Amino acid sequence: MTVVSEVRDTIALLRAQVADLHAELTRNQLVIWTAGNVSARVPGRELLVIKPSGVSYDELTPESMVVTDFDGRLVEGTRSPSSDTDAHAYVYRHLPEVGGVVHTHSTYACAWAALGRPVPCVLTMMADEFGGEIPIGPFALIGDDSIGRGIVETLRHSRSRAVLMANHGPFTIGRDAREAVKAAVMCEDVCRSVYMAMQLGDPAPIPQDKIDSLFARYQNVYGQPGPAGPGKDV
Repeated sequence: MTVVSEVRDTIALLRAQVADLHAELTRNQLVIWTAGNVSARVPGRELLVIKPSGVSYDELTPESMVVTDFDGRLVEGTRSPSSDTDAHAYVYRHLPEVGGVVHTHSTYACAWAALGRPVPCVLTMMADEFGGEIPIGPFALIGDDSIGRGIVETLRHSRSRAVLMANHGPFTIGRDAREAVKAAVMCEDVCRSVYMAMQLGDPAPIPQDKIDSLFARYQNVYGQPGPAGPGKDV
């Protein structure tokens, strides 16, 4: 299609990046078997690059990634796109600042999702990355954009880059796909740490003014100057 040929170099780069980032999900033990997915927005186009459905992680290559439009229709590729494509596409349509979306079934995040409980902000790392608690999104079935609607409704007015969809699991967002993967890794880490703390007692909440200060510092000051910008890496 013409729309693809005009951005072919960009799409080729995103295919490689998205394929590589899926390896981070397995390396950090956030997924099992073929579950989970990473996607990236094609800048300036209503297109996204995403993992194909039901393909093993060790079989993923840049060439196996698929391109869809924001209605979930296949634009480029030979395989069916991820079953979560409609959810990703809905996020891109309604949150234009988002450039990457990730879904995992990581153990501790899914445990909180099964309970339908937000993760309280009791660690400085949570304040840094998520700006407060990790919220719970509504229960929604796979098959249309219902999950996407729940993600957007929950995160539209939140500083969090993660939402735990009730009885399902975590979805994370970022300015690009790498940032969304980082949020997924950190989401699982804090879900595990807070769970462990609750086995010992009642974790002490961080006051809101301290959360605000930590978030502002991490997002705007921390890190090295340059293209990555502050707050990109711990």
